[in-house]
Amino acid sequence: MLIVADSNILLRLAEPKHRMHPETRDSTAVLLRGGHELCIFPQSIYEFWVVATRPQDKNGLGMEPSEAAVELNRFLVTFDLLADTSAVFPEWVSLVGTHKVKGKPAHDARIVAAMNVHAVSHLLTFNDADFLRYPTITVLTPAGVLAGSHP
Repeated sequence: MLIVADSNILLRLAEPKHRMHPETRDSTAVLLRGGHELCIFPQSIYEFWVVATRPQDKNGLGMEPSEAAVELNRFLVTFDLLADTSAVFPEWVSLVGTHKVKGKPAHDARIVAAMNVHAVSHLLTFNDADFLRYPTITVLTPAGVLAGSHP
């Protein structure tokens, strides 16, 4: 089964000293050992890059572009990259309209739109509450995966 990794999963994997890194590393390993394929969308790479290269005093990781590029390449080896397609936009328009999405959560709606277009039903994220409005997907958290709650 394909499982999408949200950008916050990528960020925690790239930050070994973060308190959530072990949980993230271990939950992705459990899913991979279970025969699941982890995938990402270009949007998650963009979001990772923005936060990874933003200064630490601005809530970023403070990486140099060369450091972020190393992590990006590691992600492209670990995760399947699913392409953006022209079908994602109309699906996103439908989702933000149907669910009356306002502001920053529109980014999350785009992930769900891409999931719907690619027929991927499961998402691994720390922000499970952000995705509960979307009945077409199943949200997994790293803690839940480690507790045995996964497909």
